[in-house]
Amino acid sequence: MEIINVFGNEELARVYLGRMDGGEILEFVESVQPPVPRDEKWVLIISTLYGCPVQCKMCDASGQYRGRVMASEMFAQIDYLVTRRFPERSVPIRKFKIQFARMGEPSFNRDVLVVLRELPVMYNAPGLMPCISTIAPDGTEGFFDELIEVKNELFSGGRFQLQFSVHSTDILKRDFLMPVEKWDFDRIAQYGKRFYREGDRKIAINFAVAKYFPVDADVVAEHFDPEVFIVKLTPLNPTCAVLQNNLESLFCSEDMTAQRLVESFQNRGFEVILSIGELDENRIGSNCGQYVTRYLAEQNVYPPMPGLRMGEH
Repeated sequence: MEIINVFGNEELARVYLGRMDGGEILEFVESVQPPVPRDEKWVLIISTLYGCPVQCKMCDASGQYRGRVMASEMFAQIDYLVTRRFPERSVPIRKFKIQFARMGEPSFNRDVLVVLRELPVMYNAPGLMPCISTIAPDGTEGFFDELIEVKNELFSGGRFQLQFSVHSTDILKRDFLMPVEKWDFDRIAQYGKRFYREGDRKIAINFAVAKYFPVDADVVAEHFDPEVFIVKLTPLNPTCAVLQNNLESLFCSEDMTAQRLVESFQNRGFEVILSIGELDENRIGSNCGQYVTRYLAEQNVYPPMPGLRMGEH
């Protein structure tokens, strides 16, 4: 893998643009969460697809899908970041998160499961915590069945994080934001009860909250058990896709709008994570696919491609 560009800063986030041996380009990220020091928490975010066929309305990684990232290519991303700081691959960080959440829906790539199985062998990292963020597309049941096995065998006791990106409780508006056949709330809830064991981290139901896209705590409470699920609320990141689709975040700080939404879930028994990122992350471009999109446009690499049908991914 050749690193062709780096953007950002060590104190917050760095986006790496890599050209793989086959010539494809992807990006991956390392970040910290001020004021938490790096030796307490270090987050790596890697790509699992070259682009993404889903074409979510808020994500710049969509629209130029060019195939799966192989297990060796996922490890190339991880190993580059790890060995820069820890050449012996011994990572003495209390919370060492590897998120399969940069470019691509991870459940479309079974090699993600291969990487999960090999991570504890590749790295001496007591604080290792893999994280999967997914929209749960139809047709990926085999991936999620095996994910339960992997988590139970290798990452039990709160050492794995699973997140379902939902974004709205309005079914039609959810379909607009994520235009692909996907699990409904009941299927996600049923899977969550199979996935979750005592001592595990609760499964996150994530909303990147946009104006005019309802997020109703009553609907969430109707489907999801607060003993299994936690609610995560984030602003809508200002990606190119967000601007092109005329989307606007409902909140950008811990203001009264955000607090009222948090309280609506707390009143129904849910733990809530209100995740407000640093504004500098937007300037760095550490949102999904944003820097690659910018780079490819500037270099006139790859003409725009229509989204592939799900049978073609």
